[in-house]
Amino acid sequence: MREHWGVENCLHWRLDVVFGDDASHIRKGQAPAIMTSVRHLSMNLFDQEGSAISLAKKRRKAAWNDDYRAKVVFG
Repeated sequence: MREHWGVENCLHWRLDVVFGDDASHIRKGQAPAIMTSVRHLSMNLFDQEGSAISLAKKRRKAAWNDDYRAKVVFG
């Protein structure tokens, strides 16, 4: 039981700190569910990328570098 909540808390922390999930002002219609899916997909792609840099640095690097972003998206 504790292990489950540890995983859940870690996931929520990563979404909140790196993607600003709690600070999001997206509240109407299906947009919150869609953005949650996009954030989870992004986080999973960054985790699969395999380099040893932090998630926040991977996110910034993908925003700045087209080649790195293609590597993350297409493997």
